[in-house]
Amino acid sequence: MAYHIKDSDTDRIIRELAKVTGKPILNAIRDACEKELRREVAKVPLWDRLQPVIDKVRATPKTGLRADKRFFDDLSGQP
Repeated sequence: MAYHIKDSDTDRIIRELAKVTGKPILNAIRDACEKELRREVAKVPLWDRLQPVIDKVRATPKTGLRADKRFFDDLSGQP
């Protein structure tokens, strides 16, 4: 199965990648594509990554205290 790259920028990038990795062009293309495929498959949506944090914040008991200007001034050491 043959591939023909007609885009000069893509061809230049492929050849540069092969050169800097010291691999034949075919291996450089295969390795780059496999790496990108693994990265895409392993992606976890933002919502799924944030959900544990959201759950932890929601599970924190309410103190009844207000986070007003004085509270934040105290945190930052402001008088």
